[in-house]
Amino acid sequence: MQRVKPSRVVIDSLSEIRLLAQSSLRYRRQILSLKHYFAQRNATVLLLDDMTAEVDDKTVHSVAHAVVRLEELIPDYGSERRRLRVMKYRGQPFRGGYHDFIIKTGGVEVFPRLVAAEYRKRIKTSVLASGIAELDKLLGGGIESGSSTLVIGPAGTGKSLIAMTMAVAAVKRGERAALFIFDEELGLLFTRSRGMGIDLEAMRDQGKLFIEQMDAAEVSPGEFADKVRSCVEKEAIRTVIIDSLNGYQNAMPEEKFLILHMHELLQYLNRLGAATFLTVAQHGLVGNMKSPVDVTYLADTVLLLRYFEAAGQVRRAMSVLKKRTGRHENTIREFSIDNTGLKVGAPLDKFQGVLRGVPQYLGGQTDSKP
Repeated sequence: MQRVKPSRVVIDSLSEIRLLAQSSLRYRRQILSLKHYFAQRNATVLLLDDMTAEVDDKTVHSVAHAVVRLEELIPDYGSERRRLRVMKYRGQPFRGGYHDFIIKTGGVEVFPRLVAAEYRKRIKTSVLASGIAELDKLLGGGIESGSSTLVIGPAGTGKSLIAMTMAVAAVKRGERAALFIFDEELGLLFTRSRGMGIDLEAMRDQGKLFIEQMDAAEVSPGEFADKVRSCVEKEAIRTVIIDSLNGYQNAMPEEKFLILHMHELLQYLNRLGAATFLTVAQHGLVGNMKSPVDVTYLADTVLLLRYFEAAGQVRRAMSVLKKRTGRHENTIREFSIDNTGLKVGAPLDKFQGVLRGVPQYLGGQTDSKP
């Protein structure tokens, strides 16, 4: 040590010193001696402990300036999840709680826990149109930037298409959009979107659209939040789409963590002026629907999609249940999907019971197609 004069020293591990000491008193004296020795030489020391001693052994905690605890969680399915917690840091402020991290080629990457309260500056909002006149009327002119929109409905109603329509509108405005896909393979998504007149692959290749397929079994909540933050802060993207929360929920150990994590993420995106679109697939097809997770109170706007039966055909309807940032139509509009994309029709003012799935016609002559 006198010859090398290192500025950083790693001792791996303390369990060997603990075995050599044979008693807790001698072990503590040895640690104190090491501390004083390296402190006099202005060296930073990293002590590693494999936690083989008793759980209540806090001998080193009182001696060290900082204590960082690493943990590994093994879910029922998927790869292991790693997280760390700073338990102590003398004379320095630190972010409490657990922070996800991964081990990859080149070292360790830590994803600090997102705290939306640190981003207090609100960016001036503007109304973002979808490019579909009837949909914009239903939404009261469009979606405000710095707000979150939840598109909810049963499988196949067109939730992803509405979200992609918003991404296309952002690209046409000269902006960039980010699309995080949890439930669909990218190749299939590109093929399906081209069949509806939306070329997502071309927009991605031109740098106008950031799109990434997320594996819920492999990604941790902290890693996903870091990807979103990178898009918003580094790439200046102001339209973020998460499709869907059902897949995102699988990356969470428990549903309550999803609610807390989504609250922080949405508050963060809102304060940076990003328009966020979330999709949730409900259980069931017609009639009483159940959602796997209730995040309707977190979203600023809720767009509800439904199937209904009329004249021997299965049709689709949409309505806005709430919009915190302004007025919206209280009507229910029928919509359809074809090879040109999304088409929204006039309000279904002659029907009753559309949201239940079996409407009653109250008018004289049916003409409810868009």
